[in-house]
Amino acid sequence: MTSRAGEAFDAERAAAEVTELLAAPVPAVGPTAAEGDPVTGEWTVTVGEGFRIVPLWEGDPLTGVYAPEWNDAEEAAEAHLAELARVLGERWGPHRTVRLDGPLMRRQGGSTVEPLFEALFSEDLYGDLEVWGPVDPGGRWIALVVGHSDGDAPFVLAALVSDRPVPEPAPFDGAL
Repeated sequence: MTSRAGEAFDAERAAAEVTELLAAPVPAVGPTAAEGDPVTGEWTVTVGEGFRIVPLWEGDPLTGVYAPEWNDAEEAAEAHLAELARVLGERWGPHRTVRLDGPLMRRQGGSTVEPLFEALFSEDLYGDLEVWGPVDPGGRWIALVVGHSDGDAPFVLAALVSDRPVPEPAPFDGAL
């Protein structure tokens, strides 16, 4: 669960928060650490070497929800991602997609993956990244991702800022 539970999606609000990420502190070195709300413990931010990840929206829990309602929830999350990508595209131009299936398969096989990808997976953000960058004079990169941990958990839309290019992982070749 994230600190965004129960909030309605608003693309303009989310775009403003993504833009604010450009000024957010990003550690140059150090370990990856996730932080939660001091009262509820719900995820609020993950920071690591060169990046910061924040939740922008969280859907409703899917406990006891099956198709077609489950499919509707997935489509709504993807529609929020597409709408936000459209708004950001008006500011920064086209984005590229970074597929995360390769790093995910390597991680599931017990291999080490890049700290940025490990941080995303630790927050159940398994979707492909929609990446822009660099988007400012400081050379920062922005990405969006939708994630979902299991059948009952809500979908989550998150953003990340990186002070270096978001790596293009090698595709999974079956070797671990």
